[in-house]
Amino acid sequence: MEIINIAATEDTPKIVLDHQQGIFEISGRSLPEDVVVFYAPVMQWLDDLVKNPISNLELAIKLEYFNTASSKLILDILLKLEEIFLNGTPLKIKWFYNSSDSDMKEAGEEYSEIVSLPLEITEYQS
Repeated sequence: MEIINIAATEDTPKIVLDHQQGIFEISGRSLPEDVVVFYAPVMQWLDDLVKNPISNLELAIKLEYFNTASSKLILDILLKLEEIFLNGTPLKIKWFYNSSDSDMKEAGEEYSEIVSLPLEITEYQS
């Protein structure tokens, strides 16, 4: 599996997928024009991870904003991670939200109710 490192833009998040370090990060704003195309490498990487498990995975989600289409893909990512977790890969997942953004906190709480993952909701101040 290759390391994926996508730089953030005004409309797309920074994405780091590093199986050697066990790091998975999504941060910034997620409103790509074609969300399926943008997140395709992420989904492929996770599919590869199902076939080639690693010893642990640390996921950090620190989004400032995401649109409705992105919310579906974020759920798809979490569901794929749930499959990986239930297959025995230890996961550490943190959902970061700005202390002034109750909507992003609520989004993390809603995702944590949908998936069976250890999801820690963590506040930060900008």
